[in-house]
Amino acid sequence: MENKIRFTLNFKTVEISASPLKRLLDVLREDFSLTGTKEGCGEGECGACSIIVDGELVNSCLYPVGRVEGKEVLTIEGFRSTPEFEVLRESFEEAGAVQCGFCTPGMIMAAEFLLRKYPHPTEEQIRKGISGNLCRCTGYDMIVKAIKLASERGDGLW
Repeated sequence: MENKIRFTLNFKTVEISASPLKRLLDVLREDFSLTGTKEGCGEGECGACSIIVDGELVNSCLYPVGRVEGKEVLTIEGFRSTPEFEVLRESFEEAGAVQCGFCTPGMIMAAEFLLRKYPHPTEEQIRKGISGNLCRCTGYDMIVKAIKLASERGDGLW
């Protein structure tokens, strides 16, 4: 059974007819062609599908689309239009925190969530903040450096 579900997606009001139990990840990728949100494990363990819903970081592979009724959803595609994204992008590039790139959209969303909460995070807060996002390439040190750099460069944005 399909329901009409209305929500804000990347700053625009949208409506979709879908089963309320369909994974938000699938709706984003299949119905809205927003493929920046990746499916890694499909079990909420890797963070590749991380997005922000009403200010909270969530794994879209575990989030039923019916739960976004009336909420604000931010994906990497929407976040790309913000000044905060530019600071994070430049910092990730400079620190060498992007290698294969598969985890990067989810990692950037986790970094955005973290910086909203802690504009000047400690290394411990950064490591804890990205602990739900797995990366097989970088060893995390470059990602931690990138987030620290972004917090310094983006002073006042978060």
